[in-house]
Amino acid sequence: MFLAALNFSLEITGPICLLLFLGWLLNRIKFINEQFIDTASKLVFNVTLPTLLFLNIIKSDPNIEINFSWIAYSLVANLLFFLLAILLTKLFIKNRADHAVIIQGAFRGNLAIIGLAYVANVYSNSGLAMAAVYVAFHVILYNILSVFILTPREGKVTPEMLFSLIKAIGKNPLIIGILLGVFFLLLALPVPGMMIHAGQYFADMSLPMALLCTGGSLHLRALHSDRLSTCFASVLKIVGAPLLITGGAYFLGFTGGELGVTFLMTATPTAAASYVMARAMGANADLAANIIAFTTVASLITYSVGISMLYSFNFI
Repeated sequence: MFLAALNFSLEITGPICLLLFLGWLLNRIKFINEQFIDTASKLVFNVTLPTLLFLNIIKSDPNIEINFSWIAYSLVANLLFFLLAILLTKLFIKNRADHAVIIQGAFRGNLAIIGLAYVANVYSNSGLAMAAVYVAFHVILYNILSVFILTPREGKVTPEMLFSLIKAIGKNPLIIGILLGVFFLLLALPVPGMMIHAGQYFADMSLPMALLCTGGSLHLRALHSDRLSTCFASVLKIVGAPLLITGGAYFLGFTGGELGVTFLMTATPTAAASYVMARAMGANADLAANIIAFTTVASLITYSVGISMLYSFNFI
């Protein structure tokens, strides 16, 4: 049973690990550079990934109902974990200047790339529609909480800041792709076959390209600084969050794909967007980069352990 669980776990995590490593290696040998990673990342975020989400929603079974009590639970659970991260950070980290970056690193997961990649590996296309709805709600939650925690306490959240946040959420390509998919699905609007086939070419390159860019953007040498803060935030993100939130989902009776997707999403490493937001709001961007790098590498281990355990107990 142990070997079967281990083999299943490696089949899921192995391809993702190899693509991340390949991206890192190609950058190290100068086959790709920062300009390529930046351009390819924009292509994925603005075009191919929204296309993937749109197509998987319109091609899903219209009779499949999304359990919105599960979505509501996950939102409340993530909000409670955010509050727990604030409490623990204040208790154990003395450098108050880094609190906001640590807290953001502890709750903001890389749902749209790493999370979707794992869901696709475990559930194929059948789970992506459900995961897309999860991503839509949590991208909004993460952006709101990040603005709140990164705003200096002597400052305040202004109406202009709130308007900019709402505008950014409304213009988010991932949310637009998901909402369009839901709109077409609910109204049963036809999409020409030629457009679906062309879009599928874009969709198929989304996750491999995104993983290559994620691996290429890793700078492991930076991990020598801020080790305590980096490790603290990372343990909260890739150990604390999946244990507490997935455990809560199980005790509340969620099973099957809902329980599996909960784990696969909460176990994600810290989102790359946390670095961008920390830098834009004058926080410790170097620490944010450290947390992203460490959680991305270490999550390969925690994912393997978690998937093996879920498989052993027939939860996925």
